[in-house]
Amino acid sequence: MSRTVLATLLVALPAMWGALALWFQMPGGRATKWAGVTLWTAVSAAAVTALWQGRFALGLSGFALLFAVLLLWWQRLRPSNDRIWAGDVAEMSNGTVDGNRVTLHNVRNFEWHTPTEYKPRWETRSYDLDRLVMVDMIISYWTPRRAIAHMLISFGFDGGEHVVFSVEIRRESHKTYSEIGGFFKEFELSIIAADERDVVRLRTNVRREETYLYRLRLPGPAMRSLFLAYIAEANRLVEVPRFYHTVTVNCTTLVYHMMKRILGSLAFSYRVLFPGYMPDYVYSVGGLDRRYSLEELRSLGFISERARKADRSESFSADIRQGVPGL
Repeated sequence: MSRTVLATLLVALPAMWGALALWFQMPGGRATKWAGVTLWTAVSAAAVTALWQGRFALGLSGFALLFAVLLLWWQRLRPSNDRIWAGDVAEMSNGTVDGNRVTLHNVRNFEWHTPTEYKPRWETRSYDLDRLVMVDMIISYWTPRRAIAHMLISFGFDGGEHVVFSVEIRRESHKTYSEIGGFFKEFELSIIAADERDVVRLRTNVRREETYLYRLRLPGPAMRSLFLAYIAEANRLVEVPRFYHTVTVNCTTLVYHMMKRILGSLAFSYRVLFPGYMPDYVYSVGGLDRRYSLEELRSLGFISERARKADRSESFSADIRQGVPGL
């Protein structure tokens, strides 16, 4: 590879990153963003032109100086809890612990009519950790790309009650989800505690996603510790906001780090970074029922059709688990 080609790559790759960073984070409307990206692209192109004219010092040093200024601006961007949020993430779930009794505040229990229309309900609920008997992993796919999915963790109690924790983007009211934007500080991080008739039914019945439920093999103390870890993380986000990241800070990586702290050690795999591959990873580390193959568990755990049949059922949580093997 010639020196010119290598130098061009050293400019072009950061230039592309910079253009996206400006597009997603430059203040102002679309016209202002286009102006900023166009100017940045023109400056980057001028640096590349200088390289191909043999003026390496000018091209590289000039671009490096401008890129350093861009990075300084990037580092100064800070997450916030004070924005005009979309209604489904308007509140922040948090909890208090008093011995075995946990009180969760802002538990979402919306009645969804369409993906954008709902009757909002934020509730306060209490749970007895001594009655915690199961933890389920729910994976929901909305595209043919099997790496892309969303993971929910549902905690079940011996009275039939369930509460789900969902690690989600906290987006502003005028924004929509963007996988690319998730790489560029476009969203804050949020942990939502929700009723299954809200967060599961939203995916299975309203958005019509492909959704699977897997029973996790966890000892009682680990179940309890994971529940408390979710509360601790949710409380931390109330005090110290954090940016969401599509790969490194998402619905699976956060749970992986919680479980690693609980278990002491947990093998890492690239599959942790992609929620759609999480069942493969959990099965490989012994977290699912090994009496069955993963394909059998996936088939038995397909809950979308059961959820649609149980749409108005008072026993929604029990109905969607019909046929899922117990441990």
